[in-house]
Amino acid sequence: MSLEKDPRRTRLLNDPLAIRAMAHPVRLDLQSLLGREGPMTAADAARRLGISQALASHHLRQLAKYDFVEPAPGKDNRERPWRLVSTSQSWRDAGSTPEGAAAAEVLEQLLAERALDSLSQWQQQRPTEDAVWRDNSGIGQSGFYLTSEELADLVTQIDALLQRWVDERPIDDKSTRPPGSRHVQFTQIVTISPEEE
Repeated sequence: MSLEKDPRRTRLLNDPLAIRAMAHPVRLDLQSLLGREGPMTAADAARRLGISQALASHHLRQLAKYDFVEPAPGKDNRERPWRLVSTSQSWRDAGSTPEGAAAAEVLEQLLAERALDSLSQWQQQRPTEDAVWRDNSGIGQSGFYLTSEELADLVTQIDALLQRWVDERPIDDKSTRPPGSRHVQFTQIVTISPEEE
């Protein structure tokens, strides 16, 4: 089965154990690396991340246990590469249980910290980039009043816009990357102010 047509490419996470399994810096690094570079062995991933092969193997096995990665075909019987199973995850429904909400909170805190680190690195690099990259990146902020239904509709529309690129250019499929394309990361943060009295 072609990975591009695999319905598991976009995954809804509702198992608190799977969410907690993903909420680890090394595991997020491994998923990101496999996304950018495609299938690779634990040894190759360890070299790229500057960690031991044993540590990379352990975390890849944990990711496999929760269906985030899977073995990929190797060049021969000795090579054992790994590949991503899903390239996009959502844990929107995890909050329906206290365990799920707690797991999602841990994961979102870690992802927010990583997004801020990524923004900081981009801000240092931005002055040397072409104007089109500089002008269409960074932070934008808008505030407005919405009903809960309008907010749900807005998030659905944004997700649909992003889904086009997720579907057309799976992050781990280099053949779908047009010349001149670069890895772009969207981090969506939506906060709600307390109700006014």
